[in-house]
Amino acid sequence: MSSNEHVVKALSKLLADTYTLYLKTHNYHWNVTGPMFNTLHTLFETEYTEYALAVDEIAERIRAIGARAAGSYTEFAELASVKEDRGSPPAMEMISNLVADQEATVASARKVVEVAEAAGDQATADLGVRRIETHEKNAWMLRSHLE
Repeated sequence: MSSNEHVVKALSKLLADTYTLYLKTHNYHWNVTGPMFNTLHTLFETEYTEYALAVDEIAERIRAIGARAAGSYTEFAELASVKEDRGSPPAMEMISNLVADQEATVASARKVVEVAEAAGDQATADLGVRRIETHEKNAWMLRSHLE
């Protein structure tokens, strides 16, 4: 596998994780209940709105380096380490689930940085670093609700 193929593979996983995290966060936004409703409803909306922009940026980077970007639920399910949630768990469980998903997405972004740096692809490495920063911050904000 060429270094470009490694970069595309890592970006595709990050795209799938980010899209699945978008969908899951949106689901939680719609379905959260309880005493923290307003806080979590707003936080989840802020996060999924950012992910909507991120998936576009990641997919467009894949296209810019000459590959096809995955674009179906089936492809995302095959690639993602983040798994969808078909239910509506209690608010605290939603938060715990999203913390774990943030951490999984950080791991995917770290892999993007690793393979992009090895390939000399600074633009992709920069994208990966920015995704790490976003998901680490989101994990911190979510974890703060669990303390």
